[in-house]
Amino acid sequence: MEIEGVIVVTTDTIPGYRIKEVKGLVVGVAARSSHFGRDLAALLRNIAGGEVREYVELLNKAKDEAIRRMVQEAKAKGANAVIGFRLATTNISAGVAELYVYGTAVLVEKEQK
Repeated sequence: MEIEGVIVVTTDTIPGYRIKEVKGLVVGVAARSSHFGRDLAALLRNIAGGEVREYVELLNKAKDEAIRRMVQEAKAKGANAVIGFRLATTNISAGVAELYVYGTAVLVEKEQK
């Protein structure tokens, strides 16, 4: 995927590109809390069973924010790609989820044919 002009991949290489320079580790963190209305809706959905859409939405927003922060850090280091992208999540406290993304910022160029 490409975000704000930065290629982000889970692999250690990017087909068709050559790594010119490794810029280092880049990280993005987002912590989101739920609110009473969302928790109440989730509780009711939990009783009935099925996907808890309120929390899926919460985590998706946190993921997007964390990736954007990681990309901004990569750009600040002069990188145009992030390889080895990974994502982790945890609960910091009741009702607060942290989403942590990281990878290696690199400067790549298209391979000559």
